[in-house]
Amino acid sequence: MFLWLFRIILPNNQFHIEKLLALKTIVITLCLAIGLWSCESAAKKSEKNQKDTVIAAAPKPTLSPEEYKRYHDMVTDFVEKNLSPRYFNGGILVAKNGVPVYERYTGFSNLRTKDSMTAETPMQVASTGKTLTAAAILKLVQEGRMDLDDPLEKFFPNFPYQGVTVKMLLNHRSGLPNYLYYFEQNKWKRNVPATNQDVLNTLYQWRPPLTSLTGKYYHYCNTNYVVLASLIEKVSGVTYPQYMKDNFFTPLGMTNTFVKTHVDSASVVYSYKANGGIWMPDFSDGPYGDKNIYSTCRDLLKWDQALYDGRVIRQDLLDSAFKPYSFEKPGVKNYGLGWHLLMLPNDKKVVYHNGKWHGFTSAFARLTDERVTIIMTSNKYNMGVYAMSKKMYNLFGPYDGRNDNSNDDEGGSK
Repeated sequence: MFLWLFRIILPNNQFHIEKLLALKTIVITLCLAIGLWSCESAAKKSEKNQKDTVIAAAPKPTLSPEEYKRYHDMVTDFVEKNLSPRYFNGGILVAKNGVPVYERYTGFSNLRTKDSMTAETPMQVASTGKTLTAAAILKLVQEGRMDLDDPLEKFFPNFPYQGVTVKMLLNHRSGLPNYLYYFEQNKWKRNVPATNQDVLNTLYQWRPPLTSLTGKYYHYCNTNYVVLASLIEKVSGVTYPQYMKDNFFTPLGMTNTFVKTHVDSASVVYSYKANGGIWMPDFSDGPYGDKNIYSTCRDLLKWDQALYDGRVIRQDLLDSAFKPYSFEKPGVKNYGLGWHLLMLPNDKKVVYHNGKWHGFTSAFARLTDERVTIIMTSNKYNMGVYAMSKKMYNLFGPYDGRNDNSNDDEGGSK
């Protein structure tokens, strides 16, 4: 087409046509080069954005055959002597250096249909999920999108309780009232599911009194973590379930882990009372952040291992999460940022978080000195889960829990 046009314009000037053709070739070459450069830049930019949501693969865990056999035999002997299959309905996984040395699944995911419990059966881990909510907050801090000392008024204008900071929510020192109790006191209908927004709205509208002075005392309270989940949504611009999936569950390969929402209610594993009766849901089953993460022992091990090498949260922020913040009462128990701490007189330390919601009972303990992880999940009410998990500490080191006589009431089942 170019040649035909040039011949019309300059029919008797072959020299000019050849020059224009040469110019055309140069222009086309430049356009192609610019196009290729633009595509490559866009690809690199896309690749960079994708990398922002990808967590590096975990180093392959190692354990010699001799070590494996020793730990496996030790834990097996302990479990066989202490576990009662008649009462326990769930999973147990014990790992050393990230290598499972003992794994067992007992009972049924559904006591009516007798569906077997398997390694892929997600169960609600209740308050154990607070460790992930806290990590999501630390990730946003790491990215410079908030600060631990930011007041809630920065994100929620006219928040009705002055002086509450992000850190106070994380370490349960906010003094906020527990929605599990004030909803009932204010006649919220038990069969009407509540949401995170309902919790925020009632704080604004009802203004229930504080349970303790803000910043002065430790008071374990689920409201703190419901507000934290709403804060994650406010800052990230996506829902809490989606944020957790995109930034933790999918990148870490936690393929059987999710946040339960209303649409999942009919498909999730139910929880049961100690006598086998189904534990019927109520208004308190709706909010998330304080609970409602469903997971497996294997997925929780992936979460545990990701904490060791800075693949999720940088070390200084992790150190702040594993640091005690409450010293009003003497004792070996304390609380960090999303983690319970057992700090023994012999300088041994356990980083853990148990969970209890209706019939779901879970234990998740990290013996960081020995790099041992103890995980138990159950969908049938069994307080013995906590005692058994704690007794296992001494298999790996001098963890004498005789000074800790308290009962871990994680969340207040209704």
